[in-house]
Amino acid sequence: MSDTQNSSLKSIRLYKGVAIYQVSQSPNWMVRVWDSERKRYFVKTTGTALVTQAREIAKDIALTLLKQEKQVEREFTFRTYALKLIKQGEEMARKGERNIGWTKAMTWCVQNKDWGLLKQFGTRDVRDITTRDFREYMNFLDTQRSSLSSSTKNAILSTFRNVLKIAREEAVINNLPDTPRSRQRDNPRPFFRFYPLVSKEDDVYEKVKQTSIDMADMMVEVRGIQVTDELYDLILFVTHSFVRPITSELYAIRHQDVTVADNPRRLILTIRDGKTGYRVSNTMPAAVSVYERIKARYPDHKPEDFIFLPTYTNRITAGKIIQRQFKLLMERANIHTDPYTGLKHSIYSLRHTAICMRIILSEGKVNIFNLAKNAGTSVDQIERFYARHLPLSAEMARNLHSFGG
Repeated sequence: MSDTQNSSLKSIRLYKGVAIYQVSQSPNWMVRVWDSERKRYFVKTTGTALVTQAREIAKDIALTLLKQEKQVEREFTFRTYALKLIKQGEEMARKGERNIGWTKAMTWCVQNKDWGLLKQFGTRDVRDITTRDFREYMNFLDTQRSSLSSSTKNAILSTFRNVLKIAREEAVINNLPDTPRSRQRDNPRPFFRFYPLVSKEDDVYEKVKQTSIDMADMMVEVRGIQVTDELYDLILFVTHSFVRPITSELYAIRHQDVTVADNPRRLILTIRDGKTGYRVSNTMPAAVSVYERIKARYPDHKPEDFIFLPTYTNRITAGKIIQRQFKLLMERANIHTDPYTGLKHSIYSLRHTAICMRIILSEGKVNIFNLAKNAGTSVDQIERFYARHLPLSAEMARNLHSFGG
């Protein structure tokens, strides 16, 4: 049997990016080589029907193509500036100029093994990267990584631009390629409906508070830890302070971070390393009463003690204890999802409730900029995720129609 007869019409992979194959119209073998520079396949005939000869010819063609590829000096590679960006971010986080979460997210966008920027652009010359290159990359994410959210894709975009900004600062490139953002779908945040947004009978926020009281009275235990009135106070505190119920905000607050102030009666909270960095936040009056009960609950507290679950030095553990208790609260109160949005409730819904309360209960008079500053967010975020989805009350409509004076 001849060498040609032994060969198959299916392709034969020689090594990564190089294969030989036959087509029915020709007895000769073809070679296909992946051209990483141009991001396409290079195809050529080997000129022989013998598979053994075709293999050798294909290897020679592939080697010639690789030698023709432009070798990029390390100082001009995307990788060089991506690593500089990560180092810069880590230094800024160390100095407190940037939140560590921002640095971690940026590093993830750069180094993700499946779709990260280094995998796509690592060896590329930053002087040659174009808008088309970025569009092709985003198209790849849309088709091959469709599970990535719009916010994640925009984080990738932002990181990509920040890498090239460093190259521009070092005068390696003059301009950044255009990078169109992904359109984001603004889903409303699930919050606990309250009176007068709903009737008193349908006031879910009151139901949340009452269920926490009932659980404490019944001495309910979750994984061996008893639910106390501290859960009730935490619910009130979040709803009247706008803080995020996360390790770096709510569970990081110590007594030394709290100041009681008057005119108006309020707490002034120092959030040292929140999601959006350092901020000073003013609470609503109800948070003062909560804090007074906290001090009475722990009369021997020290300035450096945490205000919630201070006996747990591991704040991740403290947060998980509250999350488990709150999850049981949701089950006992039969409050699993927000019927208006279909989204699941969590302890984070308390923060969303806090923001919505200020918009509704102020009858539209609240200063959105001050609200955003206190909550550690932006006016844009409040308008997109909260205000836009709230009903317009009669008084809010009158404010809208007012000409001042």
